[in-house]
Amino acid sequence: MTTEAPGGSDEALRADALAGLTARPKTMPPKWCYDEHGSRLFERITRLPEYYLTRAETEILAARAPRIAADTAARSLIELGSGSSAKSRLLIDAMTALDAYVPVDVDPAVLRAAAAALRRDRPGLTVQPVVGDFQDRLRLDRFARPRLVAFLGSTVGNLLPDERVRFLNRIGDAFEPGDALLLGVDLVKDPATLIAAYDDAEGVTAAFNRNLLAVLNRRLGADFDPRDFAHTAVWDPGRERIEMRLRAHRALTVKLPALGLAIHFDEGEDLLTETSAKFRRESLEPELAAAGLRPRRWWTDAAGRFALSLTVKAG
Repeated sequence: MTTEAPGGSDEALRADALAGLTARPKTMPPKWCYDEHGSRLFERITRLPEYYLTRAETEILAARAPRIAADTAARSLIELGSGSSAKSRLLIDAMTALDAYVPVDVDPAVLRAAAAALRRDRPGLTVQPVVGDFQDRLRLDRFARPRLVAFLGSTVGNLLPDERVRFLNRIGDAFEPGDALLLGVDLVKDPATLIAAYDDAEGVTAAFNRNLLAVLNRRLGADFDPRDFAHTAVWDPGRERIEMRLRAHRALTVKLPALGLAIHFDEGEDLLTETSAKFRRESLEPELAAAGLRPRRWWTDAAGRFALSLTVKAG
C-alpha cells in the first residue's frame, strides 16, 4: 500500500498549469512528465549512450555504498524521487542496520511496482512507499533514527537557486543530529556532452518532454498536438544549466477546458519544461552548510563527471 500525498494531484497540476502557462515565458514543472508512460521513457533515457549520469552515479554507489553505510549507520533510508529504486538497492544491500526503506515519488504505479519487487527480493525489509513531490514538507519523525535521505540523479538541479535554498533548508530543519543527506549532482563539463545527454539521437528525450503535453491533454482536457512542438536542449553558460524546451512550430491556440483558458503560442515560442543546473563543489558545499548540513564526503566517478555528496546534520 502507498501513502497518498498531494504531489501528483489534479489540484496541484491545475495550479501549476494556470501559473506556468499564463506566465512570460511559459513554463511547466518537469515532474508532470512522469506519469506511467513518462516514467518508462525516463528509464529508457537512463540506458542511452548519451545519458552518462545514471552510469556515473551507479559507479560511485557501487564503490562507496559500504562507506556510506558505515558513516551513517542509518536505520531508515528515505529516497526522494525514487522512481524504480534501482540504484537504491546498492545502498540497501550495504546497510545492514536498515529497518525501513521509504521511496517517495509522484507516480503511484511506478512506486507500487518498485515496492512489490523490493518486498519480494528482500522480505525482511519494511518498505513504506509515499506518493508525493520531493518538495513536500518532510515528515521524518515517523521513521527510526538515524535517518539517511537520498536524493539521487541530480534531480536537485531541476530546482531554481531560490527553490534549492528552500529545499535544503527544509531538509536541515527536519533533520536531527546524526541524520544525513546523500545528494547526487551532475558536474559542470563541456557543453557538447551536456546537450547530447538531453537531446539524444534516438529521440527518447524528445518523446519524454512531449509527454508533458499528453498529461495535460488527459488530465486537464487540453487539446495540445505534440507534433506542433519541437524538443530543444540549450546550455546556458551564465547560469550553468541545461534548459529543455518545447518550441511551437507555428502560431497556435490551445484550449484547457479544466481551467477555462485558451493559451496562444507564437511561432517559435518556447514552453520551458525543465532546467537542470550543473554543479561545482566549491559553490554547492556552502549552500549545504548554510542549511546546517556539514560536508562529510565527496566522491566522483573515475571520469569526474558526477558527484555524490554526503552531509550530516551539524550537532
